[in-house]
Amino acid sequence: MTVRILQNPWRLLLAINAAIIAGVFIHKIQLPPYVPYIHLLVDYHFGFIKRALIGAIVALFTNKVPVWLVFALGGVTWLATLGLYAKLFQKTFGFNAKTLPLFVFTAGSPFFLKNFMHTLGHFDIYGCALAIVLLLMPAGSLLFVATAALFSIILVLIHHIHLLMYVPTIITIVVIRHYLTHGYNRTNIAFGSVALAAVSALFFAAQFLGTMPIPEADFVGYLKSRMADPSRTDLLQFAYIWYQPLAKEVADTWGRLPHNILGVPVFALLIWLHTPLWRYLANLIGALASEMHRRLMVAALIGISLAYLVMFAMVFDYSRWISNWAVCMFLILHAVKMLPAKHDAALIPAEDRKTSIFGLVLTLIPRVGIIRPF
Repeated sequence: MTVRILQNPWRLLLAINAAIIAGVFIHKIQLPPYVPYIHLLVDYHFGFIKRALIGAIVALFTNKVPVWLVFALGGVTWLATLGLYAKLFQKTFGFNAKTLPLFVFTAGSPFFLKNFMHTLGHFDIYGCALAIVLLLMPAGSLLFVATAALFSIILVLIHHIHLLMYVPTIITIVVIRHYLTHGYNRTNIAFGSVALAAVSALFFAAQFLGTMPIPEADFVGYLKSRMADPSRTDLLQFAYIWYQPLAKEVADTWGRLPHNILGVPVFALLIWLHTPLWRYLANLIGALASEMHRRLMVAALIGISLAYLVMFAMVFDYSRWISNWAVCMFLILHAVKMLPAKHDAALIPAEDRKTSIFGLVLTLIPRVGIIRPF
């Protein structure tokens, strides 16, 4: 095994990534899980409210929520996402010496699994996992469109910001795998339009009607009644987010902008280090057999990016948003590969020295962060 790793440096980079992920996990479990923990406490006890689905599901199984459940649920979700992505990569590209650089630039990216480990317990990863399921399941019938709609509804109930974060990517996957691949007619277009309208209506309901209807002190008291250790009041400091209107969120974001904007050059550098991957995505799109498909893919990438730009203006968790944007690009890469092509696009070169250096640097970066870089 050691000889095989040394003969192929990309195998070594995968091994380093695995070690770094283990280190990030050890570091993560030493930190207080503020926001992820309170999301496990909030349910629909007082009626329909935003960000309550996961807590409502937890409430079906236990009345008292221990802190370790954050890491248990987050860890299981992370492992499931890893397994799903490995299966997707195997389906799309296969695992061999030629595809290893591509796997390192995606699965080993600090934007992807390593950052999901750092944000363990947050809701971002659910959008990624469900999008991967849609890339794996059969897409020939309206059941696929219905499943995508159901997944989108689940994500909006988990957190309404998913409408901007992963729903655009899910829509793109549905368009690629169902409408462009299997054709479109009046029935499936009408079905998709109704599904999109339903998801959008749910988002507006969660955003503008999902505020907690009781005084904050009573709400905190209810949360304490669900805590396994009610003395950990420090874990309830973010209860105000169930009362905060959109205008306040936007004002907070713009108030932090002068400081948070300093991270943009770092994000730009991290994106630039993925140049071999972006070049491969561009080559995949350029190799598509249909001019219409090429134009639609460019439009989809722009649309997904614009949704993230809106998120940047609304909520200040910039490191998470840029990381999830990159993950969406990785997933779209797989979707594009499923479309008919006039020729095969050249894979990321395994022997290129500059590419190897970029891969090494990305491997050594343990994560991107939550708000500011690193």
